[in-house]
Amino acid sequence: MKITVFTGAGISQESGINTFRDKGGIWEKFDYEEVSSLNGWKKNRESVIDFYNLCWKELRNKVPNDAHSYLAKLEENHDVTILTQNVDNLHEKAGSTNVVHLHGNLNESRSSHSIDLIYPYDKDIKIGDKCEMGSQLRPNVVWFGESPTNESIQKSLEALENCELLLIIGTSLNIGYTLTLLESIDEDKVSVIYIDPNPSDFMDSICPIDYIKEKASVGMKQVYEGLML
Repeated sequence: MKITVFTGAGISQESGINTFRDKGGIWEKFDYEEVSSLNGWKKNRESVIDFYNLCWKELRNKVPNDAHSYLAKLEENHDVTILTQNVDNLHEKAGSTNVVHLHGNLNESRSSHSIDLIYPYDKDIKIGDKCEMGSQLRPNVVWFGESPTNESIQKSLEALENCELLLIIGTSLNIGYTLTLLESIDEDKVSVIYIDPNPSDFMDSICPIDYIKEKASVGMKQVYEGLML
């Protein structure tokens, strides 16, 4: 079976990574305009770099949870593509091999001049660290005021258009381009399962949805066991 998985911050929350928009999330502690936007970068590059250096250090010690592991195990019997809004690498750590990062990857840095010049984020970025073209390095993440790359969007559209099962896990779908992407599914051939304790109803106008109102690890256990029967 061709399975496409669309994941958000909720799947990594059980691994100790804070969500962004929920109560107590990252954007209650930090002003996203200051630390995660193009305007913030233009205003104070050092503050932005310091924020992401902190996030990168915290991420290094995080490990996948059961939801990530169940998704990786699905590859033993199914063709699985994961589309994630997360910038962590927990899907890869769990063993998933086909992951599209719509919002970039915090384990990578890149040129602030070219999105094609990408390097390992293996130490703190500092002001003065430059790419081979002489441009300041920045985290390889999509900020407010930016859009996912054309390549990641194209790969996502292909995965959504061709899937037989769509799993949506741990996301409010509250990002402008998200529903446009998801509208590309063929509702006549795809089944949709939405795992989230508090799912939005945005998808109801697109196709029938089976809701599992549980945290990611519990919901994925149910899905995995059901597919293995």
